Amino acid sequence: MTPDERNEISVSVAAHQELGPDYDKAVAEGLVERIGEEIDKRVDARLRTAAVPSPLAAPPASPPARRGGFGIVLVSLIFGTGATSVVIGSEGTSSVAQVVMVLLIWAAIAAINVAYALRR
Repeated sequence: MTPDERNEISVSVAAHQELGPDYDKAVAEGLVERIGEEIDKRVDARLRTAAVPSPLAAPPASPPARRGGFGIVLVSLIFGTGATSVVIGSEGTSSVAQVVMVLLIWAAIAAINVAYALRR
């Protein structure tokens, strides 16, 4: 706190004592206004220094690389192979229906993998 600020507070306290309780609200409002202005000045100064990057500051770090790409591929292959074997192994289904089901399974797996890759 600067000497001027301390002086302002002392003057406010002296004015409060001199004026009496009838002027409590006016003295308090004046003091609060001056304190608010000082806080605003300090916040503005901090924002100005924070907004200007130092030339010696390190560049911002890149986001960490996400892992799990191999896991999603492995799970996709296992699921796709298992689902394909179930469709092909089912009896009483026409071969055209089996081919369509296998294509749908692999298209869904491909869509999931593409969505996962784009999200990275």
